[in-house]
Amino acid sequence: MSNAFDWRAKAACRDKDPELFFPVGNTGAAYQQIEEAKAVCRTCKVIDACLKCALDTNQDYGVWGGLSEDERRALKRRAMRARRSQAMQMQS
Repeated sequence: MSNAFDWRAKAACRDKDPELFFPVGNTGAAYQQIEEAKAVCRTCKVIDACLKCALDTNQDYGVWGGLSEDERRALKRRAMRARRSQAMQMQS
């Protein structure tokens, strides 16, 4: 039986301090921490599964799949706009 978090056994972050991936804020020292977390993500074999999991389970905090909180929110907004646009095109 698999679950949304099965990818974690292969994740590059599994041996890192989890605090690295959950900075407080997004400026100054937190910005540097986000960049360090993303650097770990860029070396990861399961980065896509991690991002999909974060989006599917609505992870609001931390760096997941190489994206910050703000970047995931922007990705969700773009996807929502694209779905709305597609639905409107189908109605016309």
